[in-house]
Amino acid sequence: MNLFLIQARANRLANRRLLGAVAQLSEADFHAQRTSFFPSLALTLNHILNVDHYYLAALRGDAAMRSIWASYEPARTAVELATRQDESDARLVAFCESLQPGDEARILAFDRGAGIEQGPREPVGRVLAHLFMHQIHHRGQAHAMLAGTTVKPPQLDDFILLGDKVHREADMAALGWQEPV
Repeated sequence: MNLFLIQARANRLANRRLLGAVAQLSEADFHAQRTSFFPSLALTLNHILNVDHYYLAALRGDAAMRSIWASYEPARTAVELATRQDESDARLVAFCESLQPGDEARILAFDRGAGIEQGPREPVGRVLAHLFMHQIHHRGQAHAMLAGTTVKPPQLDDFILLGDKVHREADMAALGWQEPV
């Protein structure tokens, strides 16, 4: 069982569901100032995507990860953001599908501004765990902000337990996915 793949797929489904709800907002509501670390849905959700791009570059061993981070162009609309996030999530799922036993211990180098040679080193498994936690953390903030709008926040934790599969069938069907046997 590839637990990273389960998490990557759950992550993609949760993002699709949340961003589908956010896409129902007006552009003004998407950009409206709210209470959170990044004080709007647009800022919070763009932060998630920018961080994803940085960590996906690191996971692929792309030394340009810092410039990828610095050159990020925020999505202006919720629909644009949903499309870009889904593409990023698909890349993360593909990365996790490609993992072989032992890959979680492979060490990655990071560029945090002083160059890749000076940056921290982290195992793939910890990087993935951090990336998923980061997503959950900020999705929770976006979920709370969405609760202050006219759009009902969606359920975001139906994507892992076997007993919850009835709640995710439509989401999985939209991607052509089936439950693992």
